[in-house]
This record gives sequence, C-alpha cells and structure tokens, in this order.
Amino acid sequence: MSRLKGKVVVITGASSGIGLAMARKFAAEGMKVVMGA
Repeated sequence: MSRLKGKVVVITGASSGIGLAMARKFAAEGMKVVMGA
C-alpha cells in the first residue's frame, strides 16, 4: 500500500508539462488531486 494513498495534493500549473505529469503520477498512486491551470 502506498503511503500517499488517500492524501490530497494541490498542483498549480497542471494544464501541461511537469505539472500535468505530476498530477497523473500522484493520481496513479491513489492521491486525491486538485489541479489549477
């Protein structure tokens, strides 16, 4: 089980590039992701 599962992360600049990649990875790990453009 991931230590990140169920935690919340807020990512600004998540519409492209590294922000988008981080959002996808965190979501794959089971985190709740809040994205801002």
